[in-house]
Amino acid sequence: MDVVGIEGSVLLLDIGFVILSATILAIIARALRQPLIVAYVLAGIIIGPCGMGLITEKEVINVLAEFGIALLLFMVGLELDFRRLKDVGKVSLTCGLGQISITFIAGFLLSKYLLMNMSGYTDLWAFYVAFALTISSTMIVVKLLSDMNELDTLHGKIVLGTLLVQDIVSIIVLASLSSLDGFSPVNLISPMLNGVALVSIAIISARYIGPPTLRYVAKSTEILFLFALSWCLIFSFISLKMGFKTVTVGAFLGGVSLAIFPYNLEVISRIKSLRDFFATIFFVSLGMQITFDPKLLPLGLILSAFVLFGNVAIVMLINLLSGFRKRTSFLTAISLAQISEFSLIIVGNGVLLGHIQESMLSLVTIIAVVTITVSSYFIVHGAGFYKKMIPFLNLVERIGDHKIRELEKIPKKSSNHIILCGCHRMGKIIIETIKEMKKNYLVVDINPELVKKLIDEGVPCIYGDIGDKEILDRIDLRDAEIVISTIPNHEDNLLLIREVKKARPETIVFISEKHVDNALGLYNEGADYVIIPDIVGGERISEYMTEYITDIKGIKEARKKHIKKLEDIKREEKLGKYEYTLLKELGGRYNNESFK
Repeated sequence: MDVVGIEGSVLLLDIGFVILSATILAIIARALRQPLIVAYVLAGIIIGPCGMGLITEKEVINVLAEFGIALLLFMVGLELDFRRLKDVGKVSLTCGLGQISITFIAGFLLSKYLLMNMSGYTDLWAFYVAFALTISSTMIVVKLLSDMNELDTLHGKIVLGTLLVQDIVSIIVLASLSSLDGFSPVNLISPMLNGVALVSIAIISARYIGPPTLRYVAKSTEILFLFALSWCLIFSFISLKMGFKTVTVGAFLGGVSLAIFPYNLEVISRIKSLRDFFATIFFVSLGMQITFDPKLLPLGLILSAFVLFGNVAIVMLINLLSGFRKRTSFLTAISLAQISEFSLIIVGNGVLLGHIQESMLSLVTIIAVVTITVSSYFIVHGAGFYKKMIPFLNLVERIGDHKIRELEKIPKKSSNHIILCGCHRMGKIIIETIKEMKKNYLVVDINPELVKKLIDEGVPCIYGDIGDKEILDRIDLRDAEIVISTIPNHEDNLLLIREVKKARPETIVFISEKHVDNALGLYNEGADYVIIPDIVGGERISEYMTEYITDIKGIKEARKKHIKKLEDIKREEKLGKYEYTLLKELGGRYNNESFK
């Protein structure tokens, strides 16, 4: 009992050092307005072997960190909303597979050149390091974009789709690690079949086991919380039994299988604090793994530079060639400028399997710390970096210029027209009203697929970003009677208001904004009306109450109209999952009647 008590006290003391150091450095980082992830990694370096050497039960901390990774990836899977990707599915697939292929080939050649003189080198070393450089961190990027409310932006959707493609490829590679000796295609068949089997189990469970079980356990939030953890652990156990050598693959797929249910938000809210605790342990343990080998440090810095700048260039080039403008391409690229937690897992498994030496794990850890740290600044300060890079990006954008210029249908002459910036749900409803008013109008939108569809429907529009002054010059703000922005991006809306009022002070400007403080700032800049969806919704409900409180027949009629409108929107969104060119062909063949 005394021995157990002593060991328990030592472990408790180690966890205390981890949390205390992370807390102190997080407070300092918050005061200096720095990313908290950087503080956690630095805390690991300070208390780890290269620093004060305070941690004695390092293996136990690493086990907790591994469980933390599993839980984090379970949460990532839970938060994956595939509906967000319906507008950018094609470009996400193109960007994901294109980036993986190009980055891997370039990374393999660079790694081979840098590592070939090391004792015991084989091409498997270069393979592991190259693949580690190829994939980006879903956990880091989702957390930062979520904190910045940018998950629903166009570049946020492209980033999410690209990360999803990378995660799927990572799962396939994880499933194949045990058969990598000699790169024999025959040896890869069995683990790949295991991967397919695990995905099939997730699909079947989500289809037949999840719904009835969730309906029952959702009656109690505590049981729902326990069920979610059990689901995560069950899939983790299954992945181990199927020979994956890691629990993370199963945990991720377990989260994805629950993401389709409406209870995922409740599960996320219940597990969030647990996730944050283990995330802290993971990042601190990441810093603890760094060994400052004089030979590895320069190699790590070179390969980190490849990820931070070479990978950014690759992703931006792919997006430009896909028809996206420089701002979306740039913000997408810098969001992917780090290596993934999957990178550490894959390389760690390579060490366990005897494919590579432990020095490669230290090398990849150095790359992870550098790229995660620097890319956190890239993402948080992306708008500022973009403004500084505009002169260079204007030159680079010419690569995809021929595609960009095809995406516009601007009337030759217009006066006293309405300019609508952003044409998603709110924008489409506004267009219907504009048509009823029989006003001339022009739509500006940053999604090329949506602009293609609008052009096909005969809607006057231009593909562009309202944060780009060149686009604002092209749409000729001097003749606009009303300018409406449904895009809740504060910086872009500030620029729009200033340019509109400079071109024609009497133009009426409607702006969409999420936050009250920002809304007041937009009013100070000259906005005529700021739309805050939550407040507008409350005001509308108040109007309905006043109008229909004594008119039962009226509220029933309003309900009927609203249901019809929602069904129309739902039908249109379902059709939008298909290529608009195919819809055009089918619509012409059947006069669109068969779709009603």
